[in-house]
Amino acid sequence: MISSVRGLVLSASGSTVVIEVGGVGLGVQVTPATALSVRVGDEARLLTLLIVREDSLTLYGFPTADELAVFELLVGVTGVGPKSALGVLAVLTPNQIGQAVADEADAVFRKVSGIGPKTAKLIVLSLVGKIAVTAPPSVTGRPLGSTSVAASVQAALIGLGWSERIAAEAVESTLNDLAAEAPAEADDAPPVSVAVVLRLALGRLGPAQNPGHR
Repeated sequence: MISSVRGLVLSASGSTVVIEVGGVGLGVQVTPATALSVRVGDEARLLTLLIVREDSLTLYGFPTADELAVFELLVGVTGVGPKSALGVLAVLTPNQIGQAVADEADAVFRKVSGIGPKTAKLIVLSLVGKIAVTAPPSVTGRPLGSTSVAASVQAALIGLGWSERIAAEAVESTLNDLAAEAPAEADDAPPVSVAVVLRLALGRLGPAQNPGHR
């Protein structure tokens, strides 16, 4: 079992990061947000889960223990494969997943490509009581509209199959919504991260407009 990898990032694009470990380049499947968070040439460490199939060995990587734990729970649900589980984590944080389960809000999971109504309900039923929910950090009060964040999220959406126009509109709308929630007196708060904006933009778009993401 490969529990984690650490090494030089050889490439990072879409949902795959290649990390050199002991002279061997390991391809790791990650969320788009994780792929955007690492830089080629820098060292990165990911917690991993190796999934063995008859015709493949696939390594899935996560920056936090919470994401790894939720991924393991999701792939244990009947009808949820690793790609769909990774898709859930691309759209929702572990805390948001836990809150959706606690609220029995199965509609949240139907936003993920490949997850239908029956599977979404089964996710809620299977995960009840298994995910702790904490008060989420507020996204309000952070300076928004960073060019680098917007560009990174737009590039990720284009890489996932949306057109440049739709990606740009989704990013702009998401940033505007976040800006509307931010109190003016909190000018010194840290900026919203790429991961936050990407998750919200993906939730806004939904799978129906994303034929390239399966």
